[in-house]
Amino acid sequence: MEKPHLSTTLFSTLNLHESLKEALEDMEFSHCTPIQAQTLPFLLNGRDLTGQAQTGTGKSAAFLLAILNHLMITPIEDNLKGPFAIVLAPTRELALQIYKDATSLGRYTGLKYCAVYGGTGYDSQRKQLDAGVDVIIGTPGRIIDFFKQGVFTLKNIEVLVLDEADRMFDLGFVNDIRYLLHKMPAPGQRLNMLFSATFSQRVLELAYEHMNNPEKVIVESDNVTADRITQHLFHVASHDKIKLLFGIYHKEKPTRSIVFVNTKRVADEVAAYLEANDIKAAVLSGDIPQNKRERLLEAFKHGVLSIMVATDVAARGLHIPDVSHVFNYDLPQDAEDYVHRIGRTARAGADGTAISFACEEYVWSLQDIEDYIGQSIPIAEISDDLLFEPIVPKFIPRERRSNESHSRRTGHPAMRNHPRPRN
Repeated sequence: MEKPHLSTTLFSTLNLHESLKEALEDMEFSHCTPIQAQTLPFLLNGRDLTGQAQTGTGKSAAFLLAILNHLMITPIEDNLKGPFAIVLAPTRELALQIYKDATSLGRYTGLKYCAVYGGTGYDSQRKQLDAGVDVIIGTPGRIIDFFKQGVFTLKNIEVLVLDEADRMFDLGFVNDIRYLLHKMPAPGQRLNMLFSATFSQRVLELAYEHMNNPEKVIVESDNVTADRITQHLFHVASHDKIKLLFGIYHKEKPTRSIVFVNTKRVADEVAAYLEANDIKAAVLSGDIPQNKRERLLEAFKHGVLSIMVATDVAARGLHIPDVSHVFNYDLPQDAEDYVHRIGRTARAGADGTAISFACEEYVWSLQDIEDYIGQSIPIAEISDDLLFEPIVPKFIPRERRSNESHSRRTGHPAMRNHPRPRN
C-alpha cells in the first residue's frame, strides 16, 4: 500500500480499534492523507459519506479502516453468517488491490476477506464464500452470479462501499448495483460510503437514493490533475509516433513507464517494437486472462518488465509504485480518462512525467481534455534527436509497417487476531 501526500492528522489520535492501530504501526503509517483525515472522523462515528479525491490519495485505506473498525466494535450474534460488509469496484484490478489492502490493514482482526471477480478463480472463490467470509470485495457481475446461486446472503450486510462510482456508470453496472442494494438491509440499517475521483449528478443521485443523509467530503487541489505531474504535449504525425516514443525513451530514461493506447491492435504493435529493441514490455488489455494479467502486473511491479503497454483497462485502480513516466501514445477519447491515465505516476508523494502525443487521428479530443483539466497542456517541440529510428520487428500485428501506417482519418479539425465481539 502506498503513502501519498500526508496531513498533520495522526492515526493514533483517531478512535480506531487496537487491531487496526497495530497494523498501521507495522506498516509504518503514522499520518493520514487529506481524504483520510477528513472522512474518518465522520465514518468512525457511523455517518454515511460520499468522498471525492484524486487518484492515489488513500481513498481505499479510508473506507477499509472504516469497515474494519465498524465490524470490530459492533457485536454480532453467534448464529449470524456473513458477509457483513461489501465493497463494489468497477474492475478486477481495483477489486484485487482493495482486497490486498484489506488483508494488510486487517491482519490482526481475525476477519475473513474474499475477492470476487470474473475471469478466473471461480471454484476457489466459491469455496471461500461457502466457508464463510466477513467482507466481500469484488465486481458486480461475479458477485450477482454467486448471490443468485445462494452461495451467500446479503441480508446481514452492515457496511456498503461503492468505489469509483462514476466508472460504474461508464461500464454499465448501475442496474447491477441497484439490484444488489435492494437485496441488502435498508440504508438506515447500514453504514454507507461512496468514493470516487470524480462525481457527476447521476452518481450523487445514486448516493442520495441509497444512503442515509450522507456527509459530502471533497478533497482536491487547484488543478484536476495531480500537482506533482509534469505534463508535455507533442503534435506529431501518426507515422512518427513510434520514432518519437523511442526518442523520448532514450532521452528521459524512465525507470518504469506505462504507454497508454486506445486499441488492442496498437498495443500489440507498440509492444512488438519495444521487444524488437530489447526493451522488456507486455500488453495489458481487456482480453488478457485474469491470471496472466496478475502475473504481468507483478512482473511490472518488481522490475522484470520496464514498460507496460495498456488500454484504458489499466487507467483506474492500479496502484503501482515508482511509475516515473506515463505516455499517452494515443490521446484518450474521454477527457476523464486523461486524468486517470496520468494519475498512474506521481504517486506516494513522488514526482512524475506525463507525455502525450496529439496525432491527426485523436487530436480532436485535446480541447475537451484541456477544458476538463482547466489548463492548457504545455506544448513541446520535436527536435531531430527526438525522432529515433528503432529496429523494425519481424512481425507487426497491423496492416502496414510504421512508415506506411498513416491514419485513414486525415484533415480532421484540431478543435476536438483480535476476534470480533459477539453478543
